Amino acid sequence: MIYYVDANASAGGNGTKDKPFAKIQQAADIAVAGDEVVVAPGVYREYVNPKNPGTEKNPVVYRSEKPLAAHITGAEEVKNWKPLEGGIYTARVKNSIFTDRNPYTTLVSGDWFIATFIAHTGDVFLNGKSMYEVQSLESVKNPEIYKPSWDRDFTKYVWYSEQDSSSDETVFYANFQGKDPNTENVEITARKHCFYPEQEGVGYITLSGFTVSKAATQWAPPTAYQEGMIGPHWSKGWIIEDCEIYESKCSGISLGKYLQPENDNKWLKWKYKDGTQTERDCICQAQREGWTKENIGSHIVRRCHIHHCGQTGIVGHLGGVFSVIEDNHIHNINNKQNLAGAEIGGIKMHAAIDVVYRRNHIHHCTRGLWLDWQAQGTRVTGNYFHDNCLPEAYNRNKESSVGLAEDLFIEVSHGPTLVDNNIFLSPFAVKLATQGVAFVHNLICGSFVSVGRGVNNGADKRNSVRYTPYHVPHRTEVAGFMSILHGDCKFYNNVFIQQPVDPFFRQEMENNVDNEWDDRNVVTGCAPYEKYKSFEEWDKMFEGYCGMGSPASDRYYDELPVWASGNAYFNGAVPMSREKGDAFVNTDDSVTAEYVEKDGKPFFKTNYLDFLKKGCRIVGTEDIPMAFEPEEKYENPDGSPIVFDRDYNGKCREGLVLPGPFAEKASAEEPLF
Repeated sequence: MIYYVDANASAGGNGTKDKPFAKIQQAADIAVAGDEVVVAPGVYREYVNPKNPGTEKNPVVYRSEKPLAAHITGAEEVKNWKPLEGGIYTARVKNSIFTDRNPYTTLVSGDWFIATFIAHTGDVFLNGKSMYEVQSLESVKNPEIYKPSWDRDFTKYVWYSEQDSSSDETVFYANFQGKDPNTENVEITARKHCFYPEQEGVGYITLSGFTVSKAATQWAPPTAYQEGMIGPHWSKGWIIEDCEIYESKCSGISLGKYLQPENDNKWLKWKYKDGTQTERDCICQAQREGWTKENIGSHIVRRCHIHHCGQTGIVGHLGGVFSVIEDNHIHNINNKQNLAGAEIGGIKMHAAIDVVYRRNHIHHCTRGLWLDWQAQGTRVTGNYFHDNCLPEAYNRNKESSVGLAEDLFIEVSHGPTLVDNNIFLSPFAVKLATQGVAFVHNLICGSFVSVGRGVNNGADKRNSVRYTPYHVPHRTEVAGFMSILHGDCKFYNNVFIQQPVDPFFRQEMENNVDNEWDDRNVVTGCAPYEKYKSFEEWDKMFEGYCGMGSPASDRYYDELPVWASGNAYFNGAVPMSREKGDAFVNTDDSVTAEYVEKDGKPFFKTNYLDFLKKGCRIVGTEDIPMAFEPEEKYENPDGSPIVFDRDYNGKCREGLVLPGPFAEKASAEEPLF
């Protein structure tokens, strides 16, 4: 059955092509497995709550008739602005417009949110762009530049709201900097979701080709019910494709956690248990309550343009397992800097078990991709990262849990996490407060930070080791918990290029020598693993010892070994000393690497290929030692082996090959997407 929807249709339609529904929800109430909902161009100011699931073979498909022309928004227009004084306008809105909760009485709040930031889940938008909330009418009248923002020129466009209980209205005050709000497009967020099932388990839904914007979403930490503007809400088999998604207060897409009423933001609410312990509790509770490969995850997010969201473009904990996130363009996330905490990034996912991130373009975010806990079987392949770093000295100096930001952050996971054929151009390439990672055929122009650090909980004097779970391979079932020993990392056929170092960053490295969270290292290459043993050295610690009765030793708690082979180093990038016999080190030539655009398409400009000769052997799953703690190989989610015989653009590698993501020079000269 095909149902038709047209925002311009008359009331009383029956969903046929001749008499379409006027609201998407009318179709969403009755569409069942195998049905398609075709939505005509127009603006749909509604929260679409899909009522019925599809099946794996017969999903329920919601399709924009014309790509991106059907626009689902959580915002409502406000046209009754009245001048107040000095260019300030005011407007009143009946609170009955807020059907789920009032975004202007609901503060952004949750575990790992920095509570000194005061913000409501609602926003005011001028011509599609969110203005800046301030805390008083006086600040509306006399706005100041908000220095942390990446877009300071717009920070004087400010708003403030208060409640009139006598009339049950929200009263807005706004400074539009001389613009007339009654002739411009001014909107407010009215709904917390745009396309999101209210019930759990509404699986096998496809959302294709929509523009989706402006929802009053709440902060989404891993220990809470994770809201998104779009999301499958603890189900299986969704496809979100070819959509433009922007201006969610917190998260654009949530592949995340369901509501656990007695363990929802428990760290914030109860305070006696540390957040890490409540997160472990969340995971074990989910295991008891149906978190399995058969029930949850296996979603696809592809070819979406996700931008200008306050917390994340995509967020998830537990609910995103076994998913594929591919060919997305994600940028300008958390650039307003009016929200802060430990859950921010272009993508922020916990428990990305067997999730594949491929061919995504992620840039100008306060952090690119953050894989936190349980990045087991996770593969990051063929992605292009650049400009994921706080832009100016003021931002870098201010208090922030983001630190200085990086392209990829892998935190307290046991692996195996596979990172192959990527381009990393930001000053800090990868934060590695973790173990069990294999890097194969990447181009890495930034540094590794937090190697051997960042895995404790931050107690003052007591031991506060973080124990995190590992799982049965290719399953959700928890196999055990262990602290992070560090190491167990592998580096094969990568190219490292040292870029010029900002003096501020170099000073930060000197200032953070003893910082147990982040050393702010600026030296590109494998040198941060200099002190780690080879497998042969590590293996010797166990010679002659077996079980109880052996002499006391640190062998079970020492750093795990590190492997490296076939890597190339330019511009002063530094290998490990024991790697030098195998590494290609060029100190004579000046090598460049930079992001460029041609006709609106992303390219990568470099000359490093002029100085390399083919000399590396092709590697695959069987050449990489398995991840230590889960005893799992670096393999495909179905358990089949991987051979790295295809480059960034899919071109074949044969015989002896070049290190780095490109099989040949011509490959680097093509559009990267």
